[in-house]
Amino acid sequence: MKVLFVGDVFGRPGRGAASKFIPKLAQEHNIDMCICNGENAAGGFGLTENCASKLFSYGIDVITSGNHIWDRKETESLLINTPQVLRPANYPPGVSGNGDIIFETTNGVKIGVINLQGRVFMPPIDCPFRTADRIIERLNEETHVIIVDFHAEATSEKMALGWYLDGRVSAVLGTHTHVMTADEKILPGGTAYITDVGMTGPHKSIIGVQIDQSFRRIIKQLPTRFSPAEEDIMFSAVLMEIDTSSGKAMSIERIFEKKP
Repeated sequence: MKVLFVGDVFGRPGRGAASKFIPKLAQEHNIDMCICNGENAAGGFGLTENCASKLFSYGIDVITSGNHIWDRKETESLLINTPQVLRPANYPPGVSGNGDIIFETTNGVKIGVINLQGRVFMPPIDCPFRTADRIIERLNEETHVIIVDFHAEATSEKMALGWYLDGRVSAVLGTHTHVMTADEKILPGGTAYITDVGMTGPHKSIIGVQIDQSFRRIIKQLPTRFSPAEEDIMFSAVLMEIDTSSGKAMSIERIFEKKP
């Protein structure tokens, strides 16, 4: 089976790229499931119900997220009412929403999706490694095909989770930095890995934000309202082929294309 994972969709430019490329790739590659990280889909910060509906209309089946999912207060109701929108599973008990889901494709294959958040240079939430252990044990009762979105800053922490989960999940895919890495591989145990899938959005920017606005914050250290840049729109994703019986990945391919 084939799974497409789309890197952080940033604002309207990112949604526009997703709307163009996802239906095209789904048809060309006969994709069984599409996942995207959508925590910045609404104006570059957070996710609204309207933006989530648009992402689903493009053919996305599950939306993952990260620390920015809390940037808009209306997101809490979205997390409560829409199980296909995930927040990191290792937030403390009692936080609204779910951190994992089992999605059943049209041909009846069950795929587990786990959303985790790192702790290095990030908020000090619960351990993503121990959280993964607990969730994988539960999901394995129904499926061995499991995709992990690890939303983390440090490359070392992402690599550590990849090796820690090798052979127990189908893929560990990094998000958050908005910069695609060129280290996609199949680990020895059969887990597809990439340190960061990158950003679907404006690349004539500083990780999606207008350059002059970032300069004001970085150089002058002044409070600045950020807004998405508009130029050099790129689509960032990985396409994986997974054996449904074993849950092992057979291939992972980077996709990094400019929006026409």
